[in-house]
Amino acid sequence: MKISDIKVYKVKPRWIFVKVLTDEGIAGWGEMISGTKTETVVAGANEMGKKLIGRNPFEIERLWQEMHRSFFRGGPINGTIISGLEMALWDIKGKALNLPVYELLGGAARDRIRVYSWIGGDRPSDVAEQAQERVDKGFTAIKMNATSELHYIDSYNKVQAVVDRVASIRDQVGDQLEIGIDFHGRVHRPMAKVLAHALEPYHPMFLEEVVLPENWESFDDIAHEVSVPLATGERLYTRWDFKNLFRQGAVDIVQPDVALCGGILETRKIAAMAEAFDMGVAPHAPYGPVSLAATLQVDACTPNVFIQEQSLGIHYNQGFDLLDFVKNKEIFQYKDSYVQLPKGPGLGIDMDEDKIKEVAQEGLVWSNPAWKNYDGTIAEW
Repeated sequence: MKISDIKVYKVKPRWIFVKVLTDEGIAGWGEMISGTKTETVVAGANEMGKKLIGRNPFEIERLWQEMHRSFFRGGPINGTIISGLEMALWDIKGKALNLPVYELLGGAARDRIRVYSWIGGDRPSDVAEQAQERVDKGFTAIKMNATSELHYIDSYNKVQAVVDRVASIRDQVGDQLEIGIDFHGRVHRPMAKVLAHALEPYHPMFLEEVVLPENWESFDDIAHEVSVPLATGERLYTRWDFKNLFRQGAVDIVQPDVALCGGILETRKIAAMAEAFDMGVAPHAPYGPVSLAATLQVDACTPNVFIQEQSLGIHYNQGFDLLDFVKNKEIFQYKDSYVQLPKGPGLGIDMDEDKIKEVAQEGLVWSNPAWKNYDGTIAEW
């Protein structure tokens, strides 16, 4: 079997799908991350994909090493391109062998996968009502953004507003829900300590990206301020980017993104390193259906994954949602906050290519939000 062609589709609301074809008629799907450099990712995917034509799609490790180990390596552009192509190769191999990908990575380590649901939006509001809706749907865990813009030193009123929102959830549903609170790298070190300490009495499930990952040394400071588990990792690529976190020992949960960090096997390797340091894994997956399907394959065979993000109904899914491009919609059926292990071969997802082609004709203009502080300085989104 040889790779014969690569097709890349940009589809609303913010997804890039890649299809890798073979000369034996078996094709695999992958997904790449759009954002501020969507066209760059698409151009890079076509460029890198051409180098795979004529190669054996089963040699996933060999091809990954060749794609990754260029003179200039790493970074979000190369990271997401390699990730998308790699998950498509696993899809091909699983289909050819008629096995789910996780069966090729050691087999199932669990019976089902726990998932959480997003509430609140970018600038969180109405969280108590939304939390109640998730409880009514059977979810036992949610995640929300903590705050909108915060300056290096900002008003305590903003901190109190965050506390009030989280308190409103506890008043509404008590301890029925575990709450992950995402600082989203919006909070600088001085305010991160204040905010983390103020939220501790509400027993968050974890605090995510309390500072930007490049300020990893601050994780240690904040870990000494609070007993709440700290999580990070969605902006890191490959196991080498995670080394400082493992050495430091301040972060409790790593969150590699299968569509960014290097793909399925690289996510599994990162999780195995985390297991050796007694750390949990909660993979990042707020994007489209292919990346989530790929992530579920990792979850199935990874014992230290304790919960999975999923993006059905997330605030970014305007116009289209996960199931709109999927034929076997049961793959993302959640019951009592769990999803079953994928059953089909490969990634287990049957993509509706006709629908993808139709929507791709409309074009994709997506850019991550750009925020400013009250004084006009750039704020982190």
